[in-house]
Amino acid sequence: MQFQILIFDGFEEIDVFGVFEPLRMAGLEAKLVSLERKDHLVGFYGARIIPDGVLDVKNKPDVLIVPGGGWITRAPEGAWAEAEKGTILTALQSFSQAKCILASVCAGAMLLAKAGLLTDRPATTNLSLLDELWQEQVNVIQARVVDDGDIITAGGITSSLDLGVWLVQRFLGADKALEVSRKLEFEPRGCVWQQSKAQIERF
Repeated sequence: MQFQILIFDGFEEIDVFGVFEPLRMAGLEAKLVSLERKDHLVGFYGARIIPDGVLDVKNKPDVLIVPGGGWITRAPEGAWAEAEKGTILTALQSFSQAKCILASVCAGAMLLAKAGLLTDRPATTNLSLLDELWQEQVNVIQARVVDDGDIITAGGITSSLDLGVWLVQRFLGADKALEVSRKLEFEPRGCVWQQSKAQIERF
């Protein structure tokens, strides 16, 4: 399986690397991609990252992961700024239409919502953004991870680790997820809500 994480100037660093490391630790392919060709991108806290490539729906991954960053403060660079530009929203719509599984961390869910992909669907985001997400006609679920099949959303900041471990469990099984959790010395903090099973799952 191939995973891609979409990065942009102002992305929240832990949103990206909290999910990146569990995936790579499990032996899965995970690449960082940008909307357009750039020498490097700068995260919300100043980390300078060289992307592996450019997002291309013709070369879509199995799962595209969208981080947040800067939404709450309406920062001039970050998820909010990208939503205002609009290019990222069109890209997300294209990947959804191409049957790519979409996942988000924190305010990444707001980008999915602004793209019209979460209307009347269960999802979660940063606790500070739950009301704003609800205003986008989203069925807000308070869980660390909400798995609605082709769209998976995670809560704020450290929920990126929960998402990473859950993706390992979903695609490689519970034993592999437990192995990765132990290597990370991380115990998932909360539950995963799954629409397909209409119940809450524990790691």
